[in-house]
Amino acid sequence: MSRVAKKPIAIAKGVELAVADGLIKVKGPKGALSIAKPENVSISVENGEAVLTPANDESIALTGTLRAIVANMVVGVSEGFTRKLELVGVGYRAAVQGNDLNLSLGFSHPVVFSAPAGITITTPTQTEILITGADKQLIGEVAAKIRAYRKPEPYKGKGIRYAGEIINMKEAKKA
Repeated sequence: MSRVAKKPIAIAKGVELAVADGLIKVKGPKGALSIAKPENVSISVENGEAVLTPANDESIALTGTLRAIVANMVVGVSEGFTRKLELVGVGYRAAVQGNDLNLSLGFSHPVVFSAPAGITITTPTQTEILITGADKQLIGEVAAKIRAYRKPEPYKGKGIRYAGEIINMKEAKKA
């Protein structure tokens, strides 16, 4: 069986994990998340740990995937997740106005991005964007949508990039 699927999920204090009506519900101090439970995977919660077991050999991969998702849900509702974006380029800046992120990216118009429910966007400086929330998948999706407005280009490196992302720079044409 998969090594990931065998590993139990440690449930932090203040986090409740419940399985009912075909849903896995996780509730904690940072919010509540839920996901549909597949029929061929069973979950048992005992002694502060959740263990997933597959019904047959075909659902081992699904069990490992579901275990990783549920573990991320437990971490998300107890600690939360953060994704950082950096703006690189002259005149590129970001500002938060209420629930909207206002981006100046060198276009003739400002780009306004509305944050979905459960996501908080902050700008510690004009060139940094912090995306926080409990749902790891939604944070990654929001970060990818914001980055898609102006991806880093390979000649000058201008654009929106993930923190720590390395852009392979190309050499300019020679005369």
